[in-house]
Amino acid sequence: MPSAVLLAVLFFLSQAAFAEKDSIVEKLREGGYVLYLRHTSTDFSKNDANSRSYEDCENQRNLTDKGREEARGVAAQIARLGIPIGPVLASPFCRTMETARLAFGSAKPAYDVRGGPQASDDPRRYEGLKKLLAAKLPKGSNLAIASHGNPFHAVAGPPYLAEGEIAVVRPEGDGRFTVIARIRLEEWPGL
Repeated sequence: MPSAVLLAVLFFLSQAAFAEKDSIVEKLREGGYVLYLRHTSTDFSKNDANSRSYEDCENQRNLTDKGREEARGVAAQIARLGIPIGPVLASPFCRTMETARLAFGSAKPAYDVRGGPQASDDPRRYEGLKKLLAAKLPKGSNLAIASHGNPFHAVAGPPYLAEGEIAVVRPEGDGRFTVIARIRLEEWPGL
């Protein structure tokens, strides 16, 4: 008898998970959300220490071929699911601009999505990003942001987004937002 109860509980949980996935896709199709994408896979043997500017891609940690393929995969899944994308903002680093162009079709550099010029321990550093995540959006399309793990962790808390992971954010207005889902690269085909 206990195994029958366990099977019933597992069935209920699996049905709830399917309904939640369908619900996320439907919400995204309606629009009004923010899709915050941490850039896809990068070459960690490189860093940004010698970069002279945001356009100095030679001296930055850039996407790998795998990262480019992953970003194109995100684009294919968004198209498959019929998720409308409106404005696309990206941190001005080469890896985030390239991720945005490959995943969402365009990229407008936005310094607020990576953090302001304040010192790293200044609580005002991510105010611009908080405003973007909290500002209510019109239905019909979603705001896409391609940026880094640290800014999102600073405003939304743990855990860190993995490379290529998207946080689906519902803007609440008045400086508030709610993360309603996180989608890893390997989860897209199941949506």
